[in-house]
This record gives sequence, C-alpha cells and structure tokens, in this order.
Amino acid sequence: MSRDKIILSGMVFYGFHGASKEEKDLGQRFNVDLEVTRDLQSAGIHDDLDITVNYSHLYRTVKDIVEGPALNLLEAAAEQIASRILDRFEVESVTVRIKKPEVPIKSSILDYAAVEIHRHRNKNN
Repeated sequence: MSRDKIILSGMVFYGFHGASKEEKDLGQRFNVDLEVTRDLQSAGIHDDLDITVNYSHLYRTVKDIVEGPALNLLEAAAEQIASRILDRFEVESVTVRIKKPEVPIKSSILDYAAVEIHRHRNKNN
C-alpha cells in the first residue's frame, strides 16, 4: 500500500443533516477533511494530471453529498463520501472526517462533534 496521500483539508459546506427537525429545517455548516492514498510518484515525475487524482473532482464529490439530500447521521454522510470516492477514483483508501461545529446540544460547550472513517478498496475492485 502506498504511503502517498492527496489531502483536502478544511472544506466547508452548508447542509441539512442531523437527527433533529431544526437541523433539517435550518441547516448548518459542516467541515470536511479528506485524505486519499495512491502512488503519486509517476504523476510527480511526469508532471501529468492525467495520472493522478484531480483535486477539484474530489472536492465536487464531497460537495455533492454534503450539500445534497438530508441524512440523519454524520456517519451516513461519511460512508457515502468514502463509497463514492472508492467507486469513482483510482485510489487505494480514503479517510473522511466530518465535523459539525454548531452542535445543537443544550448547554453544550465543545468545539465540534465529528466522525472519522477509513475505508480501503476491496481487492476485487
């Protein structure tokens, strides 16, 4: 497995995910970090976008899910992102971290609530 990574950090989107009616009605910001692993040596040597993963395509994939139809759980959004990236891009693995900075918990004091998942490509793919 390659140790090379493409990292998109600090992406911010507005979506309507959450378990409460208010979250689905009002929406909120979601911060997403994404890491994909794949061998980047050839792309680096040849300076060729066609032999790597285009960052803007990764970004658009995440944006479409986070700004798409409402889900109840951050876990579901993270799974959809990971699954779509593994299906559409030639990467070995993907790590998705989704943060919800405005957690609707009464009397709460915390920076954010988050989930982070790591998924590998099946060897059959």
